[in-house]
Amino acid sequence: MSDQNVLIRIHPTPNPNAWKFVLDRPVVLEGKASFLKSEGLPENVRLASDLLSLEGVRQVHFYENVITITAQFDIDPDELQQNAVAIIQTRWAVHDPSFNKSVMVKKSRDHLTEDLKKIEEILDRTVRPGLQGDGGDMDIESYEGNKLYIRYQGACGTCPSSTTGTLMAIESILRDEFNPEIQVIPT
Repeated sequence: MSDQNVLIRIHPTPNPNAWKFVLDRPVVLEGKASFLKSEGLPENVRLASDLLSLEGVRQVHFYENVITITAQFDIDPDELQQNAVAIIQTRWAVHDPSFNKSVMVKKSRDHLTEDLKKIEEILDRTVRPGLQGDGGDMDIESYEGNKLYIRYQGACGTCPSSTTGTLMAIESILRDEFNPEIQVIPT
């Protein structure tokens, strides 16, 4: 596949301020990566840095062959999408989809407690496929007592339903399959 003419399809997400850019080639070979504008521009991932430099962009999330871009609510979506496609097309030649080997992206679960391994397995099977299909994801920050702290990524990060319906669904699934007392708290 040539580095020229990357085929890009743009899809809406449940978050009215986020869009999935589905490419005909992998953006990241393994794991996932989220970049927040508030954390600064990544030096070693030029594609992410250039997308984050677009006016109004708040977050860029890479997963498989998808780039999810989350923007401020008042940005012109057509202009943002046009500019994002131009950046993807022009920067693709210097993008290395294996960059995540040098960036903390996919965490080993070997060191996790048995409870966290079980929670991760349940989320992988029930919740993450839906979140990833909508251009987002989630990570577990910590589990203390009966409180599970999670961090949404990609389109889920600022989606209105992530703090209501999605959160209630996650909690309900974990209460049914893991611990009836668990509370899920987004960070």
